[in-house]
Amino acid sequence: MKLETLVKPSVRTQPSYEPGKPIEDVARELGLDPATIIKLASNENPWGPSPKALAAAKAALDHSELYPDGGCFVLRQKLAAVHGLGADQFVIGNGSNEIIELLGHVFLGPEDEVVFGGPAFVVYKLVTLLFGAKVVEVPLQHWRHDLAGMARAITPRTKLVFVASPNNPTGTANDAAEMTAWARALPEHVIAVFDEAYAEYLAPGTAMDLRPLIAEGRKVIGLRTFSKIYGLASLRVGYGYAGVELVALLNRVRQPFNVNAIAQAAATAALDDREFAEKCARENRSGLVQIEAGLRELGLEWVPSVANFMLVKVGDGARVFGALQARGVIVRPVKIYGLPDWIRVTVGTPEQNARLLAELKVALASR
Repeated sequence: MKLETLVKPSVRTQPSYEPGKPIEDVARELGLDPATIIKLASNENPWGPSPKALAAAKAALDHSELYPDGGCFVLRQKLAAVHGLGADQFVIGNGSNEIIELLGHVFLGPEDEVVFGGPAFVVYKLVTLLFGAKVVEVPLQHWRHDLAGMARAITPRTKLVFVASPNNPTGTANDAAEMTAWARALPEHVIAVFDEAYAEYLAPGTAMDLRPLIAEGRKVIGLRTFSKIYGLASLRVGYGYAGVELVALLNRVRQPFNVNAIAQAAATAALDDREFAEKCARENRSGLVQIEAGLRELGLEWVPSVANFMLVKVGDGARVFGALQARGVIVRPVKIYGLPDWIRVTVGTPEQNARLLAELKVALASR
C-alpha cells in the first residue's frame, strides 16, 4: 500500500507556501557576495529589530534551559494595557499565521465556506483548503476589498470572512468607518477576521478600532504581528484579540509552549518602544514617496500603498524578478496572486530604495 493512499484528501491536494528566498540562498545560487545583496521581498523592517526588544531577547537567552510561559502571561498583560482590553482577550501565536490556523481548527470543516478578497494574503486560502473547506474569493474593486461583494458572497455555510487592511499584496486599506458598519451588518453565523499585520504603518487616526465591536459582543477578531514594524520576523510572534469566549476557544486548540521565551520577552519590550515604531512608520512614508517618484520617472504603473510594500507593474514579473535577483536585489514575483505582470517590492532604507530603482531601470532596459 502506498503512503499516499493513507493521506487525507485535503492534504494530497494542498498547495505549498513559497516564501521569499533568503539572502544566503541567492548568494550561493548566483555566486554573489551576500554583503552586496538587498532583500526587498518579504515586507521585513529594513531598520532591524526594536533596540529594546533586542536587549530583552538577549537577556532571555540566559534562561534558555527553562520552558517558556505557556500562557504568555506577561505579554498578554502588556497587550491588555496597550489596547485597553482584558488579558483574557488575547491569544498569542507563533506569528499571526498560527492564529489563522487555530481559527481553522476551531471553525472549519468540509461543509464550510470562507470568504476573502482576491488577491489577498495566500495563507487564508491555504488554511481553508487544509481543513477541506470551500474557498470563496471575491475580486477586489479598485485594489481594495469589495465589502458589499463579500457580503453578497456569504451563504448559510460561511464561517469566516477575512479582511486585511492594509491588504497584502496590494498595500491598500479600506475606510475604517466602512469596515465597522460592514462588520455590524454581518449575519450572526459569520466570524469577521480583520488582519491588521500592517496597521502600525497607517497614518495616525486612520486604523480601524475593533474594540467597540468586541464590546458589543460581535463575532470579530483582530490579528497583529511583531514581524513587521517591530522587526521581529525571525522570532515568529503575533497575536489575536477578540471577545473572551472566542479567545478561549482558540486557546483550547493552541499547542502548549507555542511561543518561545525569547520571542515573548522581545515582543513585550517592543511594545514599550513607541519611539522606534513611530520612527519606522515615518521613514516608511518617506520611502513610499521616494519609490513613487522613481517609478514615475521610469514610466511604470504602481498601486498607491499605505503599507511597507508596493505593487509595481513591470510587464513580465518573472523575468524582471530574475533580472533583479541576478543583480543582487530580491523582490517578490506575484504570479501566485494572479498578477503575472507585477512584482511586489518592500520599502527599504533610502539607500536600498535608490538601489532598487537603479537596478530596476537596468532590468527593464534588458528586455
